[in-house]
Amino acid sequence: MMGGHSGPGMMSGASMMGGSYGLAGDGQRVESLDQARQRGAAFADRLGLRVGETMQFANGYYAELTTAAGRGATEVLIDPGSGGVSVEYGPAMMWNTGYGMHARATTGAARVSAAEATTIAQRWLDRQGRGLVAGEADEFPGYYTLHTLRDGRPVGMMSVNAYTGAVWDHTWHGTFVTMSEE
Repeated sequence: MMGGHSGPGMMSGASMMGGSYGLAGDGQRVESLDQARQRGAAFADRLGLRVGETMQFANGYYAELTTAAGRGATEVLIDPGSGGVSVEYGPAMMWNTGYGMHARATTGAARVSAAEATTIAQRWLDRQGRGLVAGEADEFPGYYTLHTLRDGRPVGMMSVNAYTGAVWDHTWHGTFVTMSEE
């Protein structure tokens, strides 16, 4: 999907399970954070959510969707070529217990706190030897997402499962370009 190409496991704006996982592109190129935010909002409105942080990477755009109360709900990718929006593959699709493919499959309280998720993420980054630092853990249903930082600036993202502590590096984004908070 990112960069206008579809591949195994990518949805290219297609709908799954009654349309809750994507919004088809409108044929308009997305060339700015504002345009990405607008496309993210078109999808978020269908779920009763709003767009939070929006980021641009070399391979496309990312947006965080939040509840009216400001809690993390899910994460989406916006295709710069078509304007298609889909739930981000990886943790947002597989671990999200509120909006993912296995919604409500896990019951009970999370076993990993935000602080523990940051510690787990940092240990994982240290083992990779890339000199990156784990940012603050943003909570989503069933997992946390963190920016990976170099010299205090975002360079990528990763997630930590709130039940198992498993780590998922968001390798699909490519190089970080820019971002905006709401």
